[in-house]
Amino acid sequence: MGLLKTEQEVGIAACVIARDVQAFDLLIEDMEAELGPRWGGLDFQDGIAYLSSPEARDLEFVTVAVDRTDEENLEPVIELIRTAVAANIKVILVASDLSPMALHQLLRLGAADFAPYPLPEGALHEAIERIRTPSAAPAAVSTGGGANENREGVILPIYGLAGGVGATTFAVNLAWELAQLGDTEGFRTCILDLDLQMGSVSTYLDLPRREAIFELLSDIPNMDRDAFTSALQSFNDRLDVLTAPAESLPYEILTSDDVNPLLDMARSMYDFVIVDVPKTLIQWSETLINRADVYFALIEMDMRSAQNALRFIRTLKAEDLPIEKVKYVLNHAPRFTDLSGRSRVKRLAENLDIDLEILLPDGGKAVTDSCDQGLPLAETAAKNPLRKEMAKLAKSIFDLSVEQVAAKGGV
Repeated sequence: MGLLKTEQEVGIAACVIARDVQAFDLLIEDMEAELGPRWGGLDFQDGIAYLSSPEARDLEFVTVAVDRTDEENLEPVIELIRTAVAANIKVILVASDLSPMALHQLLRLGAADFAPYPLPEGALHEAIERIRTPSAAPAAVSTGGGANENREGVILPIYGLAGGVGATTFAVNLAWELAQLGDTEGFRTCILDLDLQMGSVSTYLDLPRREAIFELLSDIPNMDRDAFTSALQSFNDRLDVLTAPAESLPYEILTSDDVNPLLDMARSMYDFVIVDVPKTLIQWSETLINRADVYFALIEMDMRSAQNALRFIRTLKAEDLPIEKVKYVLNHAPRFTDLSGRSRVKRLAENLDIDLEILLPDGGKAVTDSCDQGLPLAETAAKNPLRKEMAKLAKSIFDLSVEQVAAKGGV
């Protein structure tokens, strides 16, 4: 970029620092739009040297751009951010496909703002405006007590391999258990109901389906934080919910180009993003599997689930999708004392060539009653065996997230 030459000729106000600046072409375009010629680009090594020099004292900010490749060695990025913070230079972190744990680590070093890459419309402009007006509070989701926009949550889609296997019940109760665990630690949870035709998350949480949902889904390219926030509802001030639309919509109303920014927006505001997935495999099902941190697939001990599981597995292999992300959940599993049932579970797993790591007991009539009342099991039948297993699963997910964050960067 000829940073020093640019500085001498026009006076530099900011710079982009990345392993390869040219790999972030959309960021280059936005920097040009915001600053014209008053910026330059450097790699990590030159960036550290420049920020340590007297010439950098007049910089308004630096944009540090990282992607998954940089995660293999974060030390130069860490040193770069620490050098900038020590020099009182504001840092905007732009991250592409970075794991949540790595992102948390970098944000804790003192980055003033964050934007995902590819950059949503206006995201860089908004970040620059926020660092230029530090007295202004960052934008936040107001529902459910607010969600910090500088998060980068994990995506947990829930998929039922047959109708009635309990996928939505699983999704709602997992989301609520995570929301309760995160409440005291400042972790935030949301659930997105992307079953546009038969979604029932709103029913299970007794929430209305609002017209704002259709408005949001039909104009994703122009979605901003305010539009996303206005479509959310709060359940008991802890869990934020994007319900299915009021009317059944064709799944084609969304494309992968729509689902990606929707997930990006949710991840930037929440630590855990639960997605209730349509049972129909559609064009953007591939997007959900690729973007998932863990993809839960629910089955039961019956022939239809087994046959659908075989079809699902063949599809994943044929399309070269990340089958390792899929974690199979057996609902209505036999009791521990049912040795014959346990033997059938083992044969099912062997025949499908999968691991059934999560076995959920039959919660009985209490589960149906809970759904009819529009409340999670924790609120209606806390000692129900299914609720206890859901709480254990949520605790393991939550603890793993906390431990990984602490291990990589400390609390």
